[in-house]
Amino acid sequence: MLDRPHPTPATPSADPFALAKALSGLHFIGGAYVPARSGKTFAVVNPATGIEVARAAEGDAADVDAAVTNAAKAQKEWAKMPARKRGALVHQCAALLQEHVDELGRLIALETGKALRTESRVEANVVADVFEFFGGLGSELKGESVPFAPNVLSVTVREPLGVVGAIIPWNVPMLLMALKVAPALVAGNAVVVKSAEEAPLAVLRICEIMNRVLPPDVFNMVSGFGPECGAPLVAHPLVKKVTFTGSVETGKIIYRAAAEKLIPVTLELGGKSPMIVFADCDFDKTVSGALTSMRFTRQGQSCTAASRIYVERPIFDRFVTAMKDAVNGMVMGDPLDEKTDIGTIISQGQFDKVKGFIAEGAATAGATAHVCSRMPEDPALKKGLFLQPVIFTGLTRESRLVQEEIFGPVTVIQPFDDPEAVLAEANDSDYGLAASLWTNNLKVGLDLAHRLEAGLVQINQNLVVQANLSYGGVKQSGLGKEASLEAMLEHFTHKKTIMVNMR
Repeated sequence: MLDRPHPTPATPSADPFALAKALSGLHFIGGAYVPARSGKTFAVVNPATGIEVARAAEGDAADVDAAVTNAAKAQKEWAKMPARKRGALVHQCAALLQEHVDELGRLIALETGKALRTESRVEANVVADVFEFFGGLGSELKGESVPFAPNVLSVTVREPLGVVGAIIPWNVPMLLMALKVAPALVAGNAVVVKSAEEAPLAVLRICEIMNRVLPPDVFNMVSGFGPECGAPLVAHPLVKKVTFTGSVETGKIIYRAAAEKLIPVTLELGGKSPMIVFADCDFDKTVSGALTSMRFTRQGQSCTAASRIYVERPIFDRFVTAMKDAVNGMVMGDPLDEKTDIGTIISQGQFDKVKGFIAEGAATAGATAHVCSRMPEDPALKKGLFLQPVIFTGLTRESRLVQEEIFGPVTVIQPFDDPEAVLAEANDSDYGLAASLWTNNLKVGLDLAHRLEAGLVQINQNLVVQANLSYGGVKQSGLGKEASLEAMLEHFTHKKTIMVNMR
């Protein structure tokens, strides 16, 4: 139990600005908040206003070593605890996090610019659900009896790996942290999380909340930049597993570093997810589904965003018009305002990158950029990283906007005539994370679902990641699965065979 003095309130806070200040300049190591050993910090900026709301501890190899060394010592005792008791403690953490849902939603809205009502509070609720789900799986850490020989008792057991290093991104940092931390802890590992430099606050608060329940050092968190903080975490000799969500380029760097140590990795590296719409679909449901699929409320900053939408030609024009009307009805504004549907882009760098894609698409011969919604009128938001959603038509499959992950509120809608041709085009991608099909002909839908090159295919829906549903991609979208019992067993334990000769 956390019993050391700490600067944050013990009860849920209604003031995200005050809470952000209280969290400033701190890691969480050894069951307590500690500053970076170098004393360095970096700015955490509210992307809706451009104003600094906090400072984050700028971690380096010394901070990582302290966190990992402490975690390695604590893990030995944690692994000895009965699995169901570990699960019960994680389940208790879930209940405590549920009490803080509104607080965490406001905090993540402040640091990421995601709208509170449509995104941030939703994410906070799902986080609690993920910990609750995995908390109930302690009894599933079981092995097998192997029929080797009549005189030999042969069994397998599941054992934890040791210290898990988890590196998370900024788009849904709380959820993606939970998908790594929850199964790792229940399986008997200790965890050191390296937060995203753009969004370190809410995950730091979660770490502190959970440390009120967990033994000290079992769950630690450091913040900092990739080369100075993330790389030492991957390279540390006591880290026995790395799980990472982020870019393909960084994922490959981590994979190479892990290969030098011969340790397992889980990599979720993004996507360019196709959405295929047939003329026989439930039209209104599909248009609504397209808004969700494209994650417009998250400004398109999602690995599973439907940034390639293929619509059967008989309903193409109608569908484009309906999409424009629907997005035009969405409100851009202050992420902390309950009336806001769409918040901001996360950072200036990401903003400039997305703007570059939009400019390139708009300059392409034959293309039309349908700019939707309206910029907020509040003068306090004039420096915010707000970007109107753009729907492109008239682009060809060779366009960078069709081939590359934009990670912004930009989608391309293209007509198709032949199911086989659209399948080939949907599969013509380096990525293979997710896809969706919209049709009332389930024979066609199931046939294409089996042949789409994606780790998650949904028909007539496109939900975000859900606990108990295996999630992970193929091709350049990564390695391994998350969110399921399979993920806990295959990615956070190893199987040991024990044989007893009874003669």
